[in-house]
Amino acid sequence: MSENSQNKDDGLSADPHRDPSTIRRLYGRTQGHKLRPGQQQLVDELLPVLSLPEEGPVSGKALFGDDRPLHFEIGFGAGEHLAYRADLLPDHGFIGAEPFVNGVVGALQHIRNDRLTNVRLHMGNALDALERIPDGALRFVYLLHPDPWPKARHAKRRMMNHGPLDLIAAKLQPGGEFRFGTDHPVYLRHAMMVMRQRRDFQWLCDSPSDFIKRPGGWPETRYEAKARRKGHEVWYFRYQRR
Repeated sequence: MSENSQNKDDGLSADPHRDPSTIRRLYGRTQGHKLRPGQQQLVDELLPVLSLPEEGPVSGKALFGDDRPLHFEIGFGAGEHLAYRADLLPDHGFIGAEPFVNGVVGALQHIRNDRLTNVRLHMGNALDALERIPDGALRFVYLLHPDPWPKARHAKRRMMNHGPLDLIAAKLQPGGEFRFGTDHPVYLRHAMMVMRQRRDFQWLCDSPSDFIKRPGGWPETRYEAKARRKGHEVWYFRYQRR
């Protein structure tokens, strides 16, 4: 799953994990294998219909014509989780952001095959789209199996840093939920350290089983299945916006 981030200058840019010039940049590849003709057709014909408007606020009214609850997924991979949630909650609106074109094709296939009308996509930097959403407009934000950037010198690239989290917190409504999942122990420790420093999120956890057992309504993605085949543990986190 691709990861990307940005944050407005909040006077804290001395902290490298909050430096806007660092966390706005996209890292990693944006395309893998060459698209087959049918896949390219989806990109050429369906993606423009489902893409976010180039300008203006990204609101329920702008995207779906009403003020329905909104969900935002950062780096949706091949779109399994996004499509599952959209099918589960047809009266909610879903926005997915992913810079990797092959992943976008996967999401487009799910949307076409499942006839989903409540999904919109952004192929590019997730937080470029997120910053256009009105403050307090989101019911859920999802960050599932992001790139871990395990080397210490790359820690500032991680989404689970204060700069991106400041923006996520601003866009979530009070009582809204931020879901994070990973199978990487380095990222796990980093994320827990960062989240313990925040007072705007409450960890929804009563016992260890709450973060080692997948919650209801949280489907297994191909990334999680791949991690389990490798013998990795997977951890699930739910945070409520205070």
